[in-house]
Amino acid sequence: MVVLPGLMLAMVLAMLDNMIVGTAMPRIVGELGGLTYLSWVVTAYVLGTTVSTPIWGKIGDLYGRKTIFIVSIVIFMAGSALCGMAGSAMFGGPDGGMAELIAFRAVQGLGAGGLMVNVMAIIGDLVPPRERGQYQGITAGVMSLAMIAGPLVGGFITDHLDWRWAFYVNLPVGAVALVLIVTQLHLPPVDRGNVRIDWAGAFLLSVSITAMVLITTWGGNDYAWGSWQILGLAALAAVTLAAFVVAERRTAEPIMPLQLFRNRNFTLISVIGFLLGFAMFGAINFLPLFQQLVQGATATNSGLLMLPMMGAAMVVSIFVGRAITSTGKYKIYPVIGGVGMVAGMWLLSTMHVGTPSWETGLYIAVLGLGMGFLMQTTMLIAQNSVEQKDLGVASSASTFFRSIGGSFGVSLFGAIFNNHLLSELTARFGARAADGLARNGARMDPAAVAQLPAQARTGLLESLAVSISGVFWWAIAFAIVVPVLAAFVKEIPLRGAGPAGQAGAAGDKAVTPAAG
Repeated sequence: MVVLPGLMLAMVLAMLDNMIVGTAMPRIVGELGGLTYLSWVVTAYVLGTTVSTPIWGKIGDLYGRKTIFIVSIVIFMAGSALCGMAGSAMFGGPDGGMAELIAFRAVQGLGAGGLMVNVMAIIGDLVPPRERGQYQGITAGVMSLAMIAGPLVGGFITDHLDWRWAFYVNLPVGAVALVLIVTQLHLPPVDRGNVRIDWAGAFLLSVSITAMVLITTWGGNDYAWGSWQILGLAALAAVTLAAFVVAERRTAEPIMPLQLFRNRNFTLISVIGFLLGFAMFGAINFLPLFQQLVQGATATNSGLLMLPMMGAAMVVSIFVGRAITSTGKYKIYPVIGGVGMVAGMWLLSTMHVGTPSWETGLYIAVLGLGMGFLMQTTMLIAQNSVEQKDLGVASSASTFFRSIGGSFGVSLFGAIFNNHLLSELTARFGARAADGLARNGARMDPAAVAQLPAQARTGLLESLAVSISGVFWWAIAFAIVVPVLAAFVKEIPLRGAGPAGQAGAAGDKAVTPAAG
C-alpha cells in the first residue's frame, strides 16, 4: 500500500494522456491541420506502446523492474514535452506541425509501453494471484478515474488554455510518480545469470507490426489494396513474422516465449485482449468527434459526456476485483463483459444526427459496464497461466495484444471513417463539392463547421454522423467474438491465500505454461 500510490500515478500518466488528447484533437487539428491524419496521432502512440511493450516486459524479467520502470517514466515525460512543442516556433511553426506531433507521440508511446506492463508486473511480484483480484480492482478503478478525469482536464485545457498543456500536464504528475517510485519501491535483485536480450526478435516483431499497421492505415485510402505498396507491406509483414517465429525458437531468452501459447487460457485471453483493443479503443476514439461536431458539445462538455462510461467501468471493476478475491472464481466475468461490450457497440451504431447527448451517455454507460468486467480479468488470467519467472512476459503479452488490437482498430476504423465520409459527402454534394469539403475540412473544428452555409453544414453533419455510426457497426463484428472465446476459458484455481488466509486450491505452486 506504500508503493501503490506511485504505481497508480505512473499508470494514470498513460491513461490520462490518451483521454486528454482525444478531447483536444478537434482543436489540435484546427491549428495544425490534417484531418485525414487524425487517426495517426493515436496510431503513432499505440504503435510505439505496442512495439516496446514486449521488450519492457522481458527486460524487467531479466534485470529487475525498478530501474526499467524509472527509465520508461523518463522517456514518457520527454515525449510529452516534445508533443507540447510540436508546431511551435522552436520547430519552425505550424507547417509540418502534425508530422512532428505524430513523431513525438511515437516517442511518448515508447515510454508508455513500460508504464502499464511494469505496474501490472510489480503488483504481480508483490501480491499472490488469489489476492491480486482486489488490487487489480483498485487498479482498474484508478484507470477509470483517470479516464473520467482525462476528458474533463482535456476539455478544460482545450477551452481555457492552449491545447499544448494537454501534454505538459504529464510533467508534474510524472515527477511525483518518479519520486515515489525511487524512494518507496524496493524489490529484491534479480540474478538470471549471463543472459542477452533478444534484440533480433524485438526488431523483427517491431517491423512486422509496423508493416501490418501501415497496411490497415493506407489500404483503400492512400493506396489501392492491390497496389505494389500494400502488397509489398504484406510481404514484409509475412516474412518478418515468420523470421520472428524462427528466431524465438532458437534464442535462450525470447522476447515472447512461444511455448506459453500451448496454454489454452493464455492463448484465448491473448486473442480476447486483441479483440478488446481492436473494437473498443478503435471505435471510442471517434466519440469526441461525434459529440463536438455533430452534437455541438464544447470540449469540456464532451469530457463530461464520457462520465457514464468511466463511472460504470470503475464501479464494476472494483466489484469484480473483490468478488474474485472472495470466491476465487473468474470465468464468468469476461463472458458478461463481452456481451456488455457488444450491446454497447450496437447501441452506439444506432446514433444519428438527431441523437441527444443523454441518449449517447446511456449507450456508453452500457459499454462501460462491459469494460469493467473485462479489463482487469484478462490480465489476471494471463498472469495465472505462467510461472513466476515469466510474470513480466505474461503481463507484457496481455498488454501487447490489447495494444496491437487498438493500433489496428484505430488504423482500420480511421480508414473506414475517411472512406465512408467521402462517400457520404459525394452522395449529397457530388464528387467535386465533396472533394472541396474534404480539403477544407482538413482544419475542421466546431467553429469552422458553424461558419458553413446552412445546407452545407447540415449535409456535413449528417455525413459525419452516418460515418461515425458505421465505425461502431464494424466494431460489433469483432466484439461479438469476445464472449464466445471467453466461454472456452478453463477456470484454473488462483494461487495464493484466500480471504480466510488459506492457500488457494492450487497452493502456491505456479501453473506451468503447458497446463490447461
